[in-house]
Amino acid sequence: MSTITTEELSATTLLRFATAGSVDDGKSTLVGRLLHDSKSVLADQLEAVERVSASRGQDAPDLALLTDGLRAEREQGITIDVAYRYFATPRRRFILADTPGHVQYTRNMVTGASTAELTVILVDARNGVVEQTRRHAAIAALLRVPHVVLAVNKMDLAGYQEPVFAAIAEEFTAYATELGVPEVTAIPISALVGDNVVDPSAHMDWYGGPTVLEHLETVPVSHDLTRCHARLPVQYVIRPQSTEHPDYRGYAGQIAAGTFRVGDEITVLPSGRSTTITGIDLLGKPVDVAWTPQSVTLLLADDIDISRGDLIVPAKDAPATTQDLEATVCHVADEPLRVGHRVLLKHGTRTVKAIVKDIPSRLTLDDLSLHPHPGRLSANDIGRVTLRTAEPLPADTYADSRRTGSFILINPNDGTTLTAGMVGESFASPDPVDDEADDDGWDF
Repeated sequence: MSTITTEELSATTLLRFATAGSVDDGKSTLVGRLLHDSKSVLADQLEAVERVSASRGQDAPDLALLTDGLRAEREQGITIDVAYRYFATPRRRFILADTPGHVQYTRNMVTGASTAELTVILVDARNGVVEQTRRHAAIAALLRVPHVVLAVNKMDLAGYQEPVFAAIAEEFTAYATELGVPEVTAIPISALVGDNVVDPSAHMDWYGGPTVLEHLETVPVSHDLTRCHARLPVQYVIRPQSTEHPDYRGYAGQIAAGTFRVGDEITVLPSGRSTTITGIDLLGKPVDVAWTPQSVTLLLADDIDISRGDLIVPAKDAPATTQDLEATVCHVADEPLRVGHRVLLKHGTRTVKAIVKDIPSRLTLDDLSLHPHPGRLSANDIGRVTLRTAEPLPADTYADSRRTGSFILINPNDGTTLTAGMVGESFASPDPVDDEADDDGWDF
């Protein structure tokens, strides 16, 4: 196994990416092949896979076992949980989320892709674009993943025919473009054999594009969260009240986006009180500047009322606070979400009561049409919702900030997650209508 020096690692960039696709499209095999052929598998891991594969009577090691770690996954030959893998090449470091393909585990795909800058969507060359492919493309668009790779897998079982690949690539690209996906790169592969995963294929001389790894290593990662709107959700108020620090009062949290400096004038939301940063503590030491995703403690000039859930922002760049949120959501619970439901809304470190005032539309994946006012969203449905919160929330639009423009809805009875939401427009929706549902006393 090749080694990478500390100097080489420090000079590389980091790419977070996720894999998705229908059941048996070969996601885990692709990830295993990627890790194996890029020399990112330890010898004892490979020996364990070879041993298990041999016990099953398989001639070659089943590389899918490198990622399917749950016993149920190995027994059924499917991915259930999100498997995170970390690996590196001399050109780039990677954090990979291998997500499930079953429809009932679509919620896990939302989790894996929520922080990804690139998503690899697999398609079986024999089956083409199916409903789950369209669902994964819609989620990638909804989560505003900037780069999408269409990996047309099992080309060996399709005779390595260029027309098969071209037809699938054309259909998917047209669909993704209509969703608003900014970039699609189609690559014909065979994860089982290794064609175009790490090394170029000897069976598809008609393809002149990059391999999967080559594209992962070279795709531009142009995002810079330090240049975004500065946001610090307060997680904890630190007051030692000790002999050494009798008057210390710090506001701790992880910077969600942007940069904070000593001397900056800031505003605390939702109260709207303003003051100045007099100090920043990082890892127990004072610094003059801090940026995302560092965890810091801010010291302020004025003793104002700040608690967990508040949001510290630059005074000149504060988001509007509102009790009425319009958002695009992916419903992830088995229990349907209905108009009139009372829920808890968690935004950053703040959790407030909310009511589902309206569900203006549900997305139909086949033709991207909008079913108006369905009244409910079932598991894995994507749609628009209007929410009324008990307290004002300082929410950015998801287009401006994936961190402070997102939220989840929680069942107040048992604490289970119901829905993942993105504030603002993602898909076009019909004109809203007046909601006539009975709020049953939750009139905010």
